[in-house]
Amino acid sequence: MKKIVLIIAVLFLSMSLFAQTEDKEALKTELSDIKSQIKALEKKASAVQTKIDNLYGWKVSAFGSIGVNLSGFNNWYANSKPNLSEGNINIVHDVYAKLNREKYFWLSYLNLNLGWKKSYNKDKDTKDKGFENKTDIFKLGSLFGYKLTEKFSLSALMEYRGSFIKDFADPSFVDLGVGMAWNPVKDCYIVVNPLSYEFIFSGNEKTYKSSMGAKFLADYTRQIGKINFKTNVTAFLSYKSMDLSNWTWTNSFSYTLWKKIGLGFNFGLRQNKQEAFNSKITSYPSLKDTDNKLQSFWMFGLSYTL
Repeated sequence: MKKIVLIIAVLFLSMSLFAQTEDKEALKTELSDIKSQIKALEKKASAVQTKIDNLYGWKVSAFGSIGVNLSGFNNWYANSKPNLSEGNINIVHDVYAKLNREKYFWLSYLNLNLGWKKSYNKDKDTKDKGFENKTDIFKLGSLFGYKLTEKFSLSALMEYRGSFIKDFADPSFVDLGVGMAWNPVKDCYIVVNPLSYEFIFSGNEKTYKSSMGAKFLADYTRQIGKINFKTNVTAFLSYKSMDLSNWTWTNSFSYTLWKKIGLGFNFGLRQNKQEAFNSKITSYPSLKDTDNKLQSFWMFGLSYTL
């Protein structure tokens, strides 16, 4: 009798384990089907969102960084300058606007980089001059493209570069040109305009020369999770002389920590021989003899996204 009961128990246990195995496999299959459905729905939702974005016209995004460093000393004899008040304030702001239609696109961008510095030594300086503007960069561009295919377009580009606060628009660079644009991936544009002209406007005491040339532009804006970044490269190659050529590369990165506030890092590089020759702190005998040193800036601070 005991053997019969034991056999029945073993059979029951085996059947139970087999049923659980079947249930587990069935649940795995069901889970796989659900994941496939979710993936398909996410793809469909993304396509619908793209259509919604296009219906609403212009897609606008903006983000930037603010860096602040303030300090003050009064009779602080451990410092080599015991009575010193100094500080730095930097603001970098980027705006990106895009209109995408079936036959054409229109891309506009703005970059503003402003900085102020204060350094007042009470034991040496007779007057506190407050914060003086030290960084003043303003760039505004607009690119229009008529689509030949999904990737290639006929393009027209206008770009303005100059100052915003100090010596407003003196000098100012205005580039106008036509050519071709390539859109390899979303929100990435590479432009080559072999027919361009760079107009330069400046005061009488400064020597700048406008010229015909080729204009190159690469612009990419992307958001990946909490990370926003934008990179923009522009270059003008003068057909008249390499001394009249110039290029600028600016980059902005931000990481969101809380809501729309986070950490930001910005850096830029530039070479412009005419700027170096006409600078108030240089004294080169001629444009040809000017040392076209690499210009650079960087800033780390709090970031914001609008």
